[in-house]
Amino acid sequence: MADMTPERARLVELTEKSRTSLSSLSSMLGRNPSYLQQFVRKGSPRKLEEADRRKLAEFFGVDEVELGADPQLGRPRESDGFVAVPRLALDASAGPGAFSAEEISFDSFRFSRRWLREMGLEGADLTAIRVEGDSMEPVLRSGDEIFVDRHKRAGEGIHVVRIGDALHVKQVQASAPGRIALISANDAYAPIELAREEVEVIGRVVWKGGRI
Repeated sequence: MADMTPERARLVELTEKSRTSLSSLSSMLGRNPSYLQQFVRKGSPRKLEEADRRKLAEFFGVDEVELGADPQLGRPRESDGFVAVPRLALDASAGPGAFSAEEISFDSFRFSRRWLREMGLEGADLTAIRVEGDSMEPVLRSGDEIFVDRHKRAGEGIHVVRIGDALHVKQVQASAPGRIALISANDAYAPIELAREEVEVIGRVVWKGGRI
């Protein structure tokens, strides 16, 4: 294995922190899935190409210098003032359910720390997921992007939950002892009541955005 240079070590650290993988990031760059693995483990290529480095820096919300750019050539950035919110390549269903895939981040939103603080989201462990289906209309519509705070898994409110291999967006309410009720905003969908151990709460929905 090639010596782990600071930029390679930083790439591995950022990849693990964002819950993605080197192979998925390679695909995002339009490269062979083993491209970044080769870069990290064998030092080939010796340095990332500028376009690849810039795209990765934008994805992670960091300065290109952290990934090997020449500090003298780096452009001023406001990365310290922004937070990257990873988007997962799976849909949270607001209808009959969507089978989940491996949770690999394929993109990200970047928001200023100030905006997150104003929204009361500073320090949240945020993940963006797109809603599919109409069971939560008019609160959430198909195509809306939702932010899920993985730190908030207890209590009532709108949550992303996993039932078996399917993700759902539902209003979570306590039911009988040891049971949980999942309520849709759309009256066309009947409530679902399950044993608590049958439901994995992924996190609470804390923000939504969508087209008008």
